[in-house]
Amino acid sequence: MGIQKISFTGHDGHTLNARLDLPDGPTRATALFAHCFTCSKDIPAARRIASRLAAQGIAVLRFDFTGLGHSEGEFANTNFTSNVEDLRLAAAHLAETVSAPQLLIGHSLGGAAVIKAAPDLEGVRAVVTIGAPSDPEHVSKNFSDQIETIREAGEAEVELAGRPFTIRRQFIEDIAGSRLDEALNRLNAALLVLHSPRDTIVGIDNAADLFQGAKHPKSFITLDDADHLITRGEDAEYAADVIGAWATRYLDLAAEEPPVSAPEGTTRVSEVSPRGFRQDINIAGRHMLTADEPASMGGSDKGPSPYQLVAAGLGACTSMTIRMVARRKNLPLEHVFTDVTHNKEHRTDCESCGESGAHVDVFQRQIHLAGDLSSEERQQLLEIADKCPVHRTLESEIIIETRLADD
Repeated sequence: MGIQKISFTGHDGHTLNARLDLPDGPTRATALFAHCFTCSKDIPAARRIASRLAAQGIAVLRFDFTGLGHSEGEFANTNFTSNVEDLRLAAAHLAETVSAPQLLIGHSLGGAAVIKAAPDLEGVRAVVTIGAPSDPEHVSKNFSDQIETIREAGEAEVELAGRPFTIRRQFIEDIAGSRLDEALNRLNAALLVLHSPRDTIVGIDNAADLFQGAKHPKSFITLDDADHLITRGEDAEYAADVIGAWATRYLDLAAEEPPVSAPEGTTRVSEVSPRGFRQDINIAGRHMLTADEPASMGGSDKGPSPYQLVAAGLGACTSMTIRMVARRKNLPLEHVFTDVTHNKEHRTDCESCGESGAHVDVFQRQIHLAGDLSSEERQQLLEIADKCPVHRTLESEIIIETRLADD
């Protein structure tokens, strides 16, 4: 997947720095990601979530708010209202360059910002919040001991996440006057609230308030023991997988036209990271799978191995073929399932990659038939298993044509 460095103009005329995570293939929809208070577009959670959504054909724009990360401007001159305006401008840039965002994702205060912005953005069909406060004023708890100084002196330097930031009076006045009630009531999009009950920065009660304040369709999913910043990779990937699966119900995903020579479409396999073996599998732009290798082979065991996927195809085809024949002949087959095993030693097979010489692969099938079937009927269904198209493909001569794609 490609990541493009782009920029656009923010609310006060300064240049905002952004990254556009693009799918390997066609872009089926676009999303906009808003980061947490004083964070940046490059925090691990933002990068991982954008990458996983891109693997599903959803391009994701993530940017630094004014005065943060690599964007121009002074953070001290910004507030919640200016963040919302930056979001609207980011959405406009995305609409002009790729397509209008259908999905908005906001982390922490960014979650409050996407809720505030969503009702005024045409085309938004789904909104996701991650560890978001139900009231923007919640962020003042991060510097509560300096509130009076800020009110009296006009500003104060506070430490947030180990870094100094200047907070001015206009900021605390802005968040005090910013409510989400009206935006939630006007939210003409599905809402997904992701929150960890162990979030010590933004309590779980905020998720309850957001959920109760929104109209249907709405969903809530717990992030279990994740921290507020979603720093663990497995938590970020879980959130991304949930968002991707949930959003497809609401997004208007562009269909991918299959090649004339391949009516079932293209199966695109893309590595998740160069550090491991995990692969994202996008089948004809409609179905998502994951492949990996066992830990013993240096993988992370996050999905079936390539041989297990082959076995799955054989097993699925076997059961489908048996069901089709049983239905056609009105046989009393109540249920069928197929166990498939592949007995090749994984490590030996990989070590011989690139070497010439024939070898035999053995897939073993065990077919389970339930129902009031006679011995003859059971034998008939057993024999029909060998006529499964995938079975015949695996036992026939196979031609695999390979070429390098054009850059």
